[in-house]
Amino acid sequence: MINELVAQIEKKDAPIVVGLDPMLSYVPEYIQKKAFSEYGETLKGAAEAIWEYNKGIIDATYDLIPAVKPQIAMYEQFGIEGLIAFHKTCAYAKEKGLVIIGDIKRGDIGSTSTAYAVGHLGKVQVGSKEYAGFDEDFVTVNPYLGTDGVKPFVDVCKQYNKGIFVLVKTSNPSSGEFQDQLINGRPLYELVAEKVVEWGEACMGDTYSNVGCVVGATYPEMGKILRKLMPKTYILVPGYGAQGGKAADLVHYFNPDGLGAIVNSSRGIIAAYKQDKYASFGETGYADASRQAVKDMIADINGARANR
Repeated sequence: MINELVAQIEKKDAPIVVGLDPMLSYVPEYIQKKAFSEYGETLKGAAEAIWEYNKGIIDATYDLIPAVKPQIAMYEQFGIEGLIAFHKTCAYAKEKGLVIIGDIKRGDIGSTSTAYAVGHLGKVQVGSKEYAGFDEDFVTVNPYLGTDGVKPFVDVCKQYNKGIFVLVKTSNPSSGEFQDQLINGRPLYELVAEKVVEWGEACMGDTYSNVGCVVGATYPEMGKILRKLMPKTYILVPGYGAQGGKAADLVHYFNPDGLGAIVNSSRGIIAAYKQDKYASFGETGYADASRQAVKDMIADINGARANR
């Protein structure tokens, strides 16, 4: 699957992913009113509003971007109806030719980890038939439980040609409480990075591994070190834009071939119409505002890469 992601990035010259992390407050009022008029102010009404919102953004941006990254928590808050909206969003984005990175941050052991992997990346056996549950192409994985928690995902990836992004150094302010702790003089995130390389060697694509990692845009110096430790690992980079990460800080996340990283923006894209810069689009032009924000982000990231 990493081969497909790389091909899409090269085809569109866009090393970015749009995070579909909708809050109901992001959804324009006219979309909410339409959904509530049909389903009431219910969980189903909220989920329908979010689905329609996502569909508009996908329709406006799919020709520009290689991938989307729906964050499952934003859907789970609406219960089963929210998960239905998550599934519909993934399926529709896939119909549009996009790679799906399910931001689920799962991590457990044994049969539980296998069930997570099967549900999101593989197929579950039902009698004589097999069914794909959510059918994402990649998912994010928490490595806190070690190899026991990650290997079941790698096994499913090998079986179904899928991929994962393992949390190594996250973008949030308190990430250092654990991730920066020294073990025999080395920070924990470096040791996790070395395990990511090890896990990835068993699941290679042509040039890069199907086992990628997550390194936040807010820690560029650490990103520079981690890039060197993981030359064949694709880096998913959250924290650009709204969290303070800047394009100029991200150039060292890329390899000399111009590949190796994909930068995420969530509310900076999907709620662009709420920013002063894109306010002229208005609520009804929210999707067009997202399209312009995508164009601006691609230009920003590619400009920084060209000047590295």
